[in-house]
Amino acid sequence: MSEERDPAHFIELEADGGRTRWRLDATFLSSNWTCIWGEGCQGIHDTAQPELHDGCCSLGVELIDEDEAMTIAALGATLDASKFQHADHRPLVEHSERGWFTPVVDNACVFFNKPGFAGGTGCALHLAAMAEDDDPIDWKPQTCTRMPIRVDERETSEGTELTVRGWKRPDWGPGGQTMAWWCVDAPEAYRGTRPVIESLAGELRVLLGDDTYEAAADALHNRPASGDRP
Repeated sequence: MSEERDPAHFIELEADGGRTRWRLDATFLSSNWTCIWGEGCQGIHDTAQPELHDGCCSLGVELIDEDEAMTIAALGATLDASKFQHADHRPLVEHSERGWFTPVVDNACVFFNKPGFAGGTGCALHLAAMAEDDDPIDWKPQTCTRMPIRVDERETSEGTELTVRGWKRPDWGPGGQTMAWWCVDAPEAYRGTRPVIESLAGELRVLLGDDTYEAAADALHNRPASGDRP
């Protein structure tokens, strides 16, 4: 049995009267992984390039649907050029046969402010949210706020099964195997002071809903803590 089907590594919870089944990667969610952007992150390039400080932002992000694309474009259009390096670039979102996504400008997502930009390095949407004392979850694409949480969906005879797990190299597509570094594989990223179920509580509550999140947190707290990488 593969690890992803082994119940020893997952907890399962039902929602929506049993029509939705959540399978949660207990090993990753109980680990002490933490984002180390700016503190050792090497990026997702074929060679380690920590000096770029671009983390996962060297690619355009895939947006979940047209509604999210329009929301992100509208938010981007409100940003001042002093805070958003590519404020004059249009379009801020694009569409192709693979769906909606943000364009790449100068080898990074259009919303990425490069090191040296006076308005600050990093995601312009994230920086704008912080400046407004808002939660960046409410400003950024869901894929970005969840990273490195991966959600796999499949339909079964009983309803929808959603597997929540750590993002792995194959999830990046062909380029995943040639990346010089990936944080979920990197021992140095497992230095957080809290388990992922707590450190990413806001993101997971949005994904799971409050009731399922609370049930998941209770179930994970009854398991031995694991600082080891999955």
